[in-house]
Amino acid sequence: MQRIEIIDTTLRDGEQTSGVSFAAPEKLHIVRLLIEDLRVDHVEIASAKVSDGEFETVRRVTKWAEANHVIEKIEVLGFVDGDKSLAWVKNAGCRVMNLLCKGSLKHCTGQLRKTPEQHLADIQTVLDNAAAESIGINVYFEDWSNGMNHSPDYVFFLADHLKNKNIRRFMLPDTLGILNPTQTAAFCRTMVARYPDLYFDFHAHNDYDLAVANIYEAAKAGIKGIHVTINGLGERAGNAPLSSVVAVLHDQLKLPTNIREDKINAVSRAVESYSGIRIPANKPVVGEHVFTQVAGVHADGDNKNKLYYNDLLPERFGRERLYALGKNSGKANVLKNLENLNMELDEDTMRKVTERIIELGDKKEVVTPDDLPYIVSDVLKSENVVQKVKLLNYSLSISKGLKPIANIGIEIGGESYRESAVGDGQYDAFMKALWTIYDRTGKPHPVLEDYNVGIPPGGRTDALVQTVITWNMNGNVFKTSGLDGDQTEAAIKATVKMLNIIENK
Repeated sequence: MQRIEIIDTTLRDGEQTSGVSFAAPEKLHIVRLLIEDLRVDHVEIASAKVSDGEFETVRRVTKWAEANHVIEKIEVLGFVDGDKSLAWVKNAGCRVMNLLCKGSLKHCTGQLRKTPEQHLADIQTVLDNAAAESIGINVYFEDWSNGMNHSPDYVFFLADHLKNKNIRRFMLPDTLGILNPTQTAAFCRTMVARYPDLYFDFHAHNDYDLAVANIYEAAKAGIKGIHVTINGLGERAGNAPLSSVVAVLHDQLKLPTNIREDKINAVSRAVESYSGIRIPANKPVVGEHVFTQVAGVHADGDNKNKLYYNDLLPERFGRERLYALGKNSGKANVLKNLENLNMELDEDTMRKVTERIIELGDKKEVVTPDDLPYIVSDVLKSENVVQKVKLLNYSLSISKGLKPIANIGIEIGGESYRESAVGDGQYDAFMKALWTIYDRTGKPHPVLEDYNVGIPPGGRTDALVQTVITWNMNGNVFKTSGLDGDQTEAAIKATVKMLNIIENK
């Protein structure tokens, strides 16, 4: 069975994403993740002659690759410029250059102002120089998709004259993302049939959201190498995301790769952190919510012989299946979350808990699994789950030029306490007053790890504010949320929830 090679260009083409620039330590770490963890076949890490800083970064990567015997996997984009790019690549310690040639007559004559014969002669000069320097060459046919659309004879002219040269791989890019799957299939079949002895890569762009579909057709047509980026990073609408491409190749075409699926999510998160480009929550395979069942009927079906499972099992990608709690929840959603908490409820309590979750969902409050024990406690109204902490009253003041002040009254286990404090903000003042009370009574309290505030997209100034706070109590991490028209009050509600969770535990 044909094994598809995966060529990752996150650090070259992906870095052309607006606002994305990887520092040298980040590039090296990503290279190591790609090669050691994901096990991609080749990594395109930079363009030649970009800057002195990029040169030093490439030297750092190639030094690591040389020491770990993977230097042949490292590739740098170079240009038809005699020996300039080759010298840059060689001095940076790289042994493979991807030569950017013009794959359409329009680019050849319009951008280079040269005839096809002149461009071919320039390419040959680079090939000769590369052979003398022992630099391996792959060839990009830039704008190949437009070349096949409007000047196929030019494409064939180049390929006919280069097919017997010392070129490892011929790269066929849809540079402007113009192809549809029908065109991709036809053009790739033409190249494979006409040049059966050549090794072809396909490089897709996602301008029409067809990059993965086009790769599906390219692989069916006999293309042997596929270019991807982590999280689909790339210029304009980006490139084909590795996560989706691998899933399609493995599941839809039954074509093997070297990729370790269980490492995909961790690498995606690392690149998300370094790039600053958030992964959409609904992005296939790596999105936050793609393995979360929301509808109650789906959770019920999963309880009955996994009726709503498909081949994209979350465990394949180092993830787990979740069942959302909200207005669409049914008893099955609640049951699934209770199973994860090793909790059992009778039928009547289950009904009440489900009704409470739906009520919260109608108010647009996100109900997390961490909230579930508190909701159950609120429903049961039993002695061991009563609200042991009650916020009796509070007053917050803020004035220009003065620090905010908080006065709070709180009841803990039937005892009332009052305190005031000054803080850098209203919530900070509230928390300082609260922790002063807890310190005075000798009660432990958690550390605030994350504080997230959001309103519905397009919301007005009177929109509900949702505050989700992450706490760490002696290594146990959990979240509480609050919903209110005021951001500070939403945070205070989330804080009171946290206090009761701790007291009840």
